[in-house]
Amino acid sequence: MAKKLVVIDTDCGIDDAQAIIMALAAPDVQVLGVTCVFGNAAVDDVCQNVLRVLSVCEREGIPVFRGSGGPLVRDSMSCTDHFGSDGLGDVIEDKDPRWEEKIQREHAANAMIRLVCENQNQVSLVALGPLTNLALAVRLDPSFPQKLKDLYIMGGNTEGKGNVTLCAEFNFAMDPESAYVVLEEFLCPTYIASWEYACRNALTWEFFEELINQDAPAARFMKTITSKCSAYSKEAMRNKRDVYFGPCFVSYDAYAMAACIDGSVVTESVECPVRVELQGSIARGMMALDRTDTLKKSHSVIVLTKCDVAKFGRLLMESLRQPCKK
Repeated sequence: MAKKLVVIDTDCGIDDAQAIIMALAAPDVQVLGVTCVFGNAAVDDVCQNVLRVLSVCEREGIPVFRGSGGPLVRDSMSCTDHFGSDGLGDVIEDKDPRWEEKIQREHAANAMIRLVCENQNQVSLVALGPLTNLALAVRLDPSFPQKLKDLYIMGGNTEGKGNVTLCAEFNFAMDPESAYVVLEEFLCPTYIASWEYACRNALTWEFFEELINQDAPAARFMKTITSKCSAYSKEAMRNKRDVYFGPCFVSYDAYAMAACIDGSVVTESVECPVRVELQGSIARGMMALDRTDTLKKSHSVIVLTKCDVAKFGRLLMESLRQPCKK
C-alpha cells in the first residue's frame, strides 16, 4: 500500500517535536518536508529545533525549509516562553554551529506549493503553528488548496476559551489574519484539532511519566527537553488549562498529527462553517463555529470533538521508541 504523503508546517516547540516524532514513527507515512514558521520561538530557533528532532530520529534526509518570521499583516505578538526561549525547554547546550547550511534555500511557502504540485491530491498538510506560511502559499498560488488531499490544523478554539488571550488560542492569536485567510480560502477537506479538543481528551500525568521514561533515544530526548519546562510539571502554578479542564497532560500538536496518521483515533466531530474574528480587544483571533448557517458559507470544516484516548496514548507511547529504521 502506498504511503500517506505528509508535509508538516511547524513552529517547533516541545509539543510540535512530539507530533513530528509521531509522524516519523508511523510506518505508512512519508514526510516529504518540514516547513518552519515563527511561533513558539523565533523562526531560526524553530529551524534548529526541527533539525534536532530529525537528528534524534536519524531522519536527517528530510528537507527543512525556513518560512515566515512574523505574521501576515500586523506586528507580531511577543513569542511566549511557554516552552522556553528556544522552544525546546532551554536545555540544549550543544547547538550546531553549521545548522544554517542544512536548511534548504527555498522559502517554506514556495516549497509547500512545489511539493504539493509534484504530488497533486496526494499530500496531507499538517499545520502545527501560526498559519502564516499557508496564507502566503495561497496568495502565491490561489489554486494551491485544491491540489491538497486534505489539511489538518492544530489551532483555534470552539468555546471562546483562550490560552494566551481571554478568547483566543495561541496559534490563531499569533496571526489572526492568516488563520482567517486559510479558513476562508482552503476549500480542501479541513480537520481542526482545537485547544478544547486537546484538553478535553487529555491524558494523565502518570501516563506522561511512563511515556518519557521509556528506554529509547526519542523518549530520552523528550525527557530532557521537558525536564525544566513548567508546562510539563504537574506541580506547576495553575494556568488557564487547569482552571478550565483540571490538571492533565496535553501534547497539543500530537492530536492533529494523530488524526492525520489514523483517522479512527477521532470518534466524534462536528462539520460546520467557521470564521476567525479579526476585530476587538477581547475576541480577536477567536474561531467562531456557525452551527446555524448564519454566515451562509458554502464551505464547512470538520471540527474534532472526541477521540479514542487509549488509541491516541498508544500512538504517543510507540512514537518515542525511536529511532526505528524504515
